[in-house]
Amino acid sequence: MSFVTVKDAPGKGRGVFAQKNLKKGEVIETCPVIVLLAEEIDALELTQLYNYYFAWGPDSKDAAIALGYGSLYNHSYTPNARYYKDLDNSLIKYVCITDIQKDEEITISYNCDPEDKSPVWFDLASQK
Repeated sequence: MSFVTVKDAPGKGRGVFAQKNLKKGEVIETCPVIVLLAEEIDALELTQLYNYYFAWGPDSKDAAIALGYGSLYNHSYTPNARYYKDLDNSLIKYVCITDIQKDEEITISYNCDPEDKSPVWFDLASQK
């Protein structure tokens, strides 16, 4: 059984939700990524995928699209999960940083570090 599902997240579009209670430290999902080189990002900006990529590579100049549900986790400044990039294996791992209840939305900080409250590039009017 999958730990997560995608469904409507009011005010945010789609989001990823827990299908069972998850414990702090538990791996939620490990997603392979498709890596795009820095010179391909300009072309990516012309597509819907532009809003779903991660900065990638040792200098963060490349881009990666996470497969699975990886590019669908919504941002929060008070996330209940975080992600770790595995550059060597082209993977992103999502891990609980708090206990998460069944049917609760799983959120991450788009700034990578859950403590980083730097502004993101979109309006957060409907988000915490």
